[in-house]
Formats: sequence, structure tokens, C-alpha cells
Amino acid sequence: MNTENNELATFAGGCFWCMVTPFEDMPGIIRVVSGYTGGHTLNPTYEEVCSETTGHAEAIQIEFNPNIMPYKSLLNIYWQQIDPTDPEGQFFDKGSSYRTAIFYHSEEQRILAEKSKEELEKSGKFTKPIVTEIVNAEKFYEAEEYHQDFHKKNPYRYKSYRSGSGRDRFLNEHWAIKKDSAELKKNLTPLQYEVTQNNATERPFQNEFWDFEEDGIYVDIVSGEPLFTSKEKFDSNCGWPSFTKPVINLNVKEVVDTTHGMVRTEVRSRKADSHLGHVFNDGPGPNGLRYCINSASLRFIPKDKLEMEGYGEYASLFKE
Repeated sequence: MNTENNELATFAGGCFWCMVTPFEDMPGIIRVVSGYTGGHTLNPTYEEVCSETTGHAEAIQIEFNPNIMPYKSLLNIYWQQIDPTDPEGQFFDKGSSYRTAIFYHSEEQRILAEKSKEELEKSGKFTKPIVTEIVNAEKFYEAEEYHQDFHKKNPYRYKSYRSGSGRDRFLNEHWAIKKDSAELKKNLTPLQYEVTQNNATERPFQNEFWDFEEDGIYVDIVSGEPLFTSKEKFDSNCGWPSFTKPVINLNVKEVVDTTHGMVRTEVRSRKADSHLGHVFNDGPGPNGLRYCINSASLRFIPKDKLEMEGYGEYASLFKE
């Protein structure tokens, strides 16, 4: 792989376990590493950082291709993972090691970070001041191996931590799409409304995408957040579009569904909270999953219109 044009981005946003998943699946992301930075102790350990004696913050460092994933896009993702108004830490984790910070690696990154912070302050999204630091990047120390990809090694503990810490609740309150029923009914077809808002299920073999084969991405019909791509779509012979995995794991959340006398795993979109369908453990992919999705929850964007529709970073997925 040619790494000549790759850049680094370093962000602190509280527990580094929770900061990896928003970035790792994105196009143009080469590597996401958990670690420590911003302090004075050489080669700090997790215990030392947690003791608040090193000055370091838990952070992630991202190697990325800016030609595919611009730094500005990384900043947009970053702000939507944190509480930028808390000077004491993040959620129930308090202390300087859990502070928020953007560590810039160039003057261009500094300018973009300052501008994005200013835009967030002016947006009115938060009533309190934005206190996230923007500081020059220092030496980054990789965390112990058991912290790397923690969400994959310990998925149950990771999900429990995200929920129990208050992070997911805060992000849903501040970044989820504010839905207006009247507006949704005006913009959606009756079937799209019933499926996304009332958990309805469309008819098998009689929906838009069950046998659709064009290359592109599928986004949430309400919010436009990317959900799946044609590269993971397969014919499961169930009559609904099926996928082996989401394009971004964090954009699809799982909920226990006990309706109809069954125990199933429902999948919903993260921002819009749209009902999408269900996920089953009988898929052909490496994870053995089948995401069985209602066409009415989706909007398709063909690969040759990704740039025009504002999804240009996903175009690289379809290059030969």
C-alpha cells in the first residue's frame, strides 16, 4: 500500500474504546490505534494514565488517506462522539485523562479544527461553551494490546460500557434526528412511514430492492446516513434485500425484539432511529450474519452519483 500521502489525525474523547468504532469502517481510514498523548511521562501505562499523574489523555490516532477521507470530515465525525462542553471529562468518566482534545499535526489541521469548533459554537447545538482543546500533537504512545480493538475482543462489555456510561444516551439526545410526524408523512410514502416509524414489514418479493443489482450505497430514507453497500448485498432467497454487514457498524444499532411470540434482533438506524429490519445468524459472510432489511427503509445512491449526492468518500469502494 502506498502510504506516501497518508496523514495522521489524533483525537481525545474520553474512553478510547468508544472512539475507535466511529472511524474504523470509514473509506480512506487505514488504521485506528488507541493510546495516550498530551502528557509528560515517557511510555505511560494504562494504570499510570488513569492515576491522573502523567498529564496524558486517552486518545486515538488515525492514519488516513486525505484524498478519500478529508480531515474536515474526520472533525465532523469527532464532534458527534463527545460532549464538547464538559471540562471535567466525559460522561461518567471524570479526570484530565478523559478530557476532550484535538491534537493537530499541521497548520492546515489547526485552521480546520479551529474553524469547525467555531462553527459548532455558532450552531446553537449546545447551550454551554465548547471547551474542547485544540493543541499541537505530541508523541503518541500506543496503549497495551488488550485495549486495541477492544470492541471486537469484548463486544458485550463494550456495549454495556457505552450504554452504562451515558455516552449513547447523550449522543442520541444531541445528535439524533429530531423527527416531526407531519413532516415525515409529507416526505415519505405511506409504506415508508409505516415501516420506519411503526416497525411494519413490507411484502417479500414485492419491494424495490430485493433483487436489485446496481452498484452503489443504501442510505437511511429519513436521515441519509450510510447503511449498506451493494458489495455486501447477496441473494438470500428471503424476498428482502440482504447484506452481510453494514458499511459503518456504528450507524446500525441492535434492539431485542420480542414481538410475534419470537425473540429476534431488530436493527435500527443510529441517527434517525428508523426501523430497518432484523439481523440473523445464517449469513454467508465471515461473520455469519444476514441483515434482512426493508426496501422501504432505504434510498439507493448509484456509484456514479455519489459525489453529486454528498457521499464522495464512498466512491473509492467501487474503484477497480
